[in-house]
Amino acid sequence: MSETPIRKVVFPVAGRGTRFLPATKATAKEMLPVVDKPLIQYAAEEAVAAGARTLIFVTGRNKGAIVDHFDAAQELESELEANGRHELLASVRSVLPTHVQCVYVRQPRPLGLGDAILRARAAVGEVAFGVILPDDLILDEPPGTLGRMAELHAESGDGIVAVEPVPAEQTSRYGIVSTRPRDDRTAVLKGIVEKPHPDEAPSNLAVAGRYILTPEIFEVLERTPPGAGNEIQLTDAIAELLKTREMLAFRFPGKRFDCGSKLGYVEATAQYALQHPELKRDYASFIKSLAASL
Repeated sequence: MSETPIRKVVFPVAGRGTRFLPATKATAKEMLPVVDKPLIQYAAEEAVAAGARTLIFVTGRNKGAIVDHFDAAQELESELEANGRHELLASVRSVLPTHVQCVYVRQPRPLGLGDAILRARAAVGEVAFGVILPDDLILDEPPGTLGRMAELHAESGDGIVAVEPVPAEQTSRYGIVSTRPRDDRTAVLKGIVEKPHPDEAPSNLAVAGRYILTPEIFEVLERTPPGAGNEIQLTDAIAELLKTREMLAFRFPGKRFDCGSKLGYVEATAQYALQHPELKRDYASFIKSLAASL
């Protein structure tokens, strides 16, 4: 049983976002908006809903916009207040609750997800923590995907990876797990491999950008050599950790959008627009008229 909740969440955001060039030439890909909020804010909100009080951003070059987004904007707030634009003022001030703090850690070179997690070690300390990859935007009911995983961790004390089935021909795009059934949503994690060829994949269950990790992962990452892409792979470290510690795989009920791809990003924008209180009616009409014209 876990005695402490998940209070710290790591966001590896040092990637360059080359698939979205030239849009990401001078700005962070995590700041790309889905309707009226950037991807990183959706990720932060999911972490806060799961109980996080410290958000740890592992950043790189051209990521200053992320820092600015979560900082106070006094000039903007003063202007909105003076102009009586109280709803917009509230939205700016509510980017993060006042009890949540942000910590920024630098990853000088893109050496992989495992390296990014390892660089957060001092900020995390010796506690279990969450990891959210903002590229994976998950539409889910409260308490959100990480919140569900935090509840499961509170029961078991185990590390957890979120998984979902993918088409067999797409296994080479993901970390793929093998499992032993436990209940309708969870399974015991038996193995994990990074981007296997479909002929070699142990299953079609792909890791979906949400983790709860125990502090033992840091010791394993310290001795993990570069793997696929000559990067330090978190999947390799998890595979090694499984030799001594049980972990779980969690099939989340929400809908994941791969916002690291152009199609996934467009799909997410369309889905969130259809649920936006100001846009959903007009946007639904637009989609119907667009479909009729094809």
